[in-house]
Amino acid sequence: MATLVLSAHAGEPVRIGSKNFTESVLLGEIAVGVGRAEGVEVEHRRQLGGTRILWRALQEGSIDAYPEYTGTLARELLRMPDADIDALEAALAERGLRMTGPLGFDNTYALGMRADRALELDIDRISALASHPGLVLGLSNEFMQREDGWPGLREAYGLPQSANGLDHDLAYRGLESGSVDVIDLYSTDAEIAHYNLVVLDDDRRYFPSYQAVYLYRADVDARAPQWSAALSALAGTIDAPSMRAMNAEVKLERRPEAAVAAAWLGQAAPVSRGRLSRIARRTLEHLGLVGVSLGMALVVALPLGVFAARRPKAGQVVLSLTGVLQTLPSLAVFVFMIPLFGIGAAPAIAALFLYSLLPIVRNTHAGLAGIPRDLRETAAAIGLPPRTRLWRVELPLAAGTILAGIKTAAVINVGTATLGALIGAGGYGQPILAGIRLDDIGLILEGAIPAALMALAVQGLFEVLERRVTPRGLRLAARS
Repeated sequence: MATLVLSAHAGEPVRIGSKNFTESVLLGEIAVGVGRAEGVEVEHRRQLGGTRILWRALQEGSIDAYPEYTGTLARELLRMPDADIDALEAALAERGLRMTGPLGFDNTYALGMRADRALELDIDRISALASHPGLVLGLSNEFMQREDGWPGLREAYGLPQSANGLDHDLAYRGLESGSVDVIDLYSTDAEIAHYNLVVLDDDRRYFPSYQAVYLYRADVDARAPQWSAALSALAGTIDAPSMRAMNAEVKLERRPEAAVAAAWLGQAAPVSRGRLSRIARRTLEHLGLVGVSLGMALVVALPLGVFAARRPKAGQVVLSLTGVLQTLPSLAVFVFMIPLFGIGAAPAIAALFLYSLLPIVRNTHAGLAGIPRDLRETAAAIGLPPRTRLWRVELPLAAGTILAGIKTAAVINVGTATLGALIGAGGYGQPILAGIRLDDIGLILEGAIPAALMALAVQGLFEVLERRVTPRGLRLAARS
């Protein structure tokens, strides 16, 4: 069996993932550079979202490796809060996974405040926050939910405040503007010095050690032994000042992660794509997500809409079920698809397909149900069989309404598909996420403007089709 698995992966690149923050992307690029030096093709699926998405993708084989932290592994993923390195390695081995030695720096969670605000309130440790219930806490969304995050911290310190969740990188802007007083930090964040922040002492030692490591699938040792060996050789080579300096180059000096990683490895920087080239590539990816999902939805939703119109009682069940799908949070649906389809375009297409069903089913049903009874009776009176009536009379009469539903589904898909970047699907969401992470308006617009233009183009195209698809005589008959 092992031979069959290795044969199935033969010739495939090693796939490394990274979370949606700069340090993780940098460590991913270092792993790519190590592969380049060893002559191994390594594909980097960047900023795939949070810890759980990466962990699930690693276990299911959608990615082969990703950078992680021992504290997260022990408390959040394996639920072994007191485990040492040996115990963690043993638990990983049971799951077919391995771990490199610690890379050399500890990137622990912390809480931080602006220095002037901390001085004003005489706060230098986390326990002192309990005496200031009015402080506004803005914590990263993942930290709000983690086992080793806000719920446990609040209980350990008896903190009276409630907290709002927001993107980690946007939290710094909130702190700078004064809209929040306290945020969670990573101890190697470049912004700590840049914004002159005070890191509050964890005086009750709540946070564990978060030593950076790489997790990887055990079969990589057989598929790309030189790469896994070189990756393991990185243990102890990246200290905290070096990591903080690399983060600063990306976040504050606007250097690409790949170039910063290559410089640290002593390699020539890879040639980066120009903006037009990047937009063209993302456009093709986005069109693929929207086009394939919409095409699949048409194949399923049009018959369902016809069925709903022909069988009113059963049709209400169909409309209700597709309506429920539309109410599900879009990001949750994307993540739910990962166990079925892995990381990449497939789960995004599956999620977009589900979101396309309701507008098409509903409008197909409404278009057919809204055909005047006298027209249907006339078609039946002249002896047209049901199938012929459907294709020659009813569908042409309902075509405008049906196309309006398809247009709605297509426009929704163009916007929703940007979330696919969180699970490695690419598209316009990729520069938007990178721009948010790097506080780079240009990158955000690089994804947002083409996405808006694509939505307008899709809407215009379907409006033209709506005017032309129904024969003029049938349009006049429907109005009379």
